[in-house]
Amino acid sequence: MNIVVPIKLVPDLTEELEINDDGTDLERDFLSYRINEFCDHAIEEALQLKEAHGGTVTVLALERDETDKALYTALAKGADRAIKITGVDEAAPTQAAAKVFCQALDGIDYDLVLTGVQAADDRDGQLGAWMSSMLDIPHISVVSSIEATSGGGSDKLLVRKEYAGGVMASFEVSGKGVLGVQAARQMPRYAPVSRVRQIMKEAELEEIEADDVDVSTGTTVRRMFTPEKGEGAEMLDGSAEEIADRIVAIIKEKKG
Repeated sequence: MNIVVPIKLVPDLTEELEINDDGTDLERDFLSYRINEFCDHAIEEALQLKEAHGGTVTVLALERDETDKALYTALAKGADRAIKITGVDEAAPTQAAAKVFCQALDGIDYDLVLTGVQAADDRDGQLGAWMSSMLDIPHISVVSSIEATSGGGSDKLLVRKEYAGGVMASFEVSGKGVLGVQAARQMPRYAPVSRVRQIMKEAELEEIEADDVDVSTGTTVRRMFTPEKGEGAEMLDGSAEEIADRIVAIIKEKKG
């Protein structure tokens, strides 16, 4: 089973985040980036499937300053190939990113595409859907379990998807498909820094130049702002009855 995992890099949320002068984006000049959490789960699930059933794992990423490190980390975890796509900005709209990733697939023998279900910076969640549409293959998102089965002489996948309210559904998938991974079967493995450095010395990243990716859709951020601070919490003292009476009074005051 040959699996491709397109990943996205997002701002490291342990950093101090500031809004730019236009109020339309983060001030990104001094931010550090890391692999999106859900993309990391997609990598882990791909590696689990490879280890159980054979095949290869190829990781794709758009070019930015930290892309090399992210791709070397994927190799250190067990991926077989890492491809950096140049000529398009990492901040490109999701549809443009999907188009570029699909272009890269033209030269890759793949059976399955695993994406993160969404990214922490935009919560768009449409990469898998766009790729599915462009590749004309099935798509299932919010996936929490993938199992390979055999039946009727062909390999199939049993995929479990979560709907709103915690409702779970199972789908049988045969042939190529795009799956948006919400959670891998186990926490993403850790790649020691020493192993990443060793991979940097031993392995080479492949590069693909993106073709024209002009798209006509996308979202525009008109304003970003930090949450307004309130006056703080009011601590209630007294007996249980007194506190309950005070809570009721506060609710009535808030209702006007």
